[in-house]
Amino acid sequence: MRDAIKTQHGDQVEGWPALPYEAWRDTCQTLHMWTQIVDKVRLELSPFLNHWWHVALYVNPRGLTTSAIPYHGGSFDVTFDFLEHTLLMRTSEGTTKALPLIPRSVASFYQEIIDCLFALGIQVTINTLPSEVSDPIRCDQDFVHASYDPLYAQRFWRILTQTAAVMERYRSPFLGKSSPVHFFWGSFDLAVTLFSGRRAPERPGADHMMREAMSHEEISCGFWPGNESFPTPAFYAYTYPSPPGLSTAAIRPEQAFYSQELGEFLLLYEDVRNAPSPEQALLAFFQSAYEVGSTLGQWDREALERGDGMRTIGYQE
Repeated sequence: MRDAIKTQHGDQVEGWPALPYEAWRDTCQTLHMWTQIVDKVRLELSPFLNHWWHVALYVNPRGLTTSAIPYHGGSFDVTFDFLEHTLLMRTSEGTTKALPLIPRSVASFYQEIIDCLFALGIQVTINTLPSEVSDPIRCDQDFVHASYDPLYAQRFWRILTQTAAVMERYRSPFLGKSSPVHFFWGSFDLAVTLFSGRRAPERPGADHMMREAMSHEEISCGFWPGNESFPTPAFYAYTYPSPPGLSTAAIRPEQAFYSQELGEFLLLYEDVRNAPSPEQALLAFFQSAYEVGSTLGQWDREALERGDGMRTIGYQE
């Protein structure tokens, strides 16, 4: 088995498993709504951080976590554990609550979380209208999304884990401002972003959220599992603002391409998964997208990069 990982039970699982969108569409959509509920709690209780970085989730050795959320002189966190398939809530006072991740409606999940937090002494009110989705249903009224397939939920997390490791390596030589490797519950993607240090022109028609998110020149890369309009998991990379010549620039590996519709470079997950070295193929994609974006965008690369810079190391087509 390619890139096999051995679990605590001695089972062999793929590090880059198959994740066809059609096979887990219902679970993906339900999990998307569940993550929105959890991190909207963080949004309400955490101090603001530029580019909305205070609302993201983070990949950890068991799943996705909020990290510590301040509350009344203490703190708590909430973690999606995709090994035990449990939502775990822990406080700095030592109290815990757990909610099994099983097929259940978004409305039921919402009420269970609110009840668990209340039992832990945490009272919070969130905006129940989902963000960044078409035809949103308020989470306390959503009985449509009610699926959970533990096999595919865990596969998704394993891909996030592998991708996060490559992102950390990609970001390592960069000396300028950069984001954490974090997971956004609105767009439902894992991302890392590098900045030139210059403000960006305001995006025409942008709302308050997008004006804050894209206030400075950036090169961002990430992974998302697909959706109804693009039902294929893929890696992406974009430069904002997009400099002249970006769409026709050549990047690595050869399977990568520029989507005029989305305005970004794409590399399909299956092309990475089937590469001789998925990690090297993905690193080449991130690094070469940065190279063309930062060069065409006239970033001060000498000041922003350490040593040998962001060049691709050891990758071969």
